[in-house]
Amino acid sequence: METTTDTTSAHDVIATEVSSWPGVQSAPGRRGEFSFKVGKREIGHLHGSRTAHFGFPKDIGAALREEGRVGPHPVAPDHTGWGARQIETDEDIEDVIALMRQNYDRVVARHGVPGSG
Repeated sequence: METTTDTTSAHDVIATEVSSWPGVQSAPGRRGEFSFKVGKREIGHLHGSRTAHFGFPKDIGAALREEGRVGPHPVAPDHTGWGARQIETDEDIEDVIALMRQNYDRVVARHGVPGSG
């Protein structure tokens, strides 16, 4: 399956969805990435429309690797909490959004939505 339409990039689809969640701030980073944060906690970032990077607790990251949903992060391939996901299909886009949502839900459950209290 091909990714999105010719007029909408994977980056745009993911950024539009993730940025719509309460408390999410999105912005370009210093290393060319486009990050999504809830307060000071990053829930993931994109490198264009080709790759997403995540940080998870080690047990969750290891389970996601076993499931084949993420692979090793190129900077720290042995760090099981860090993961990378290639974006090639619409299914990949949907799963990147789901992985960011998993991180979002975990952060909000622990720390709340910034500015809502």
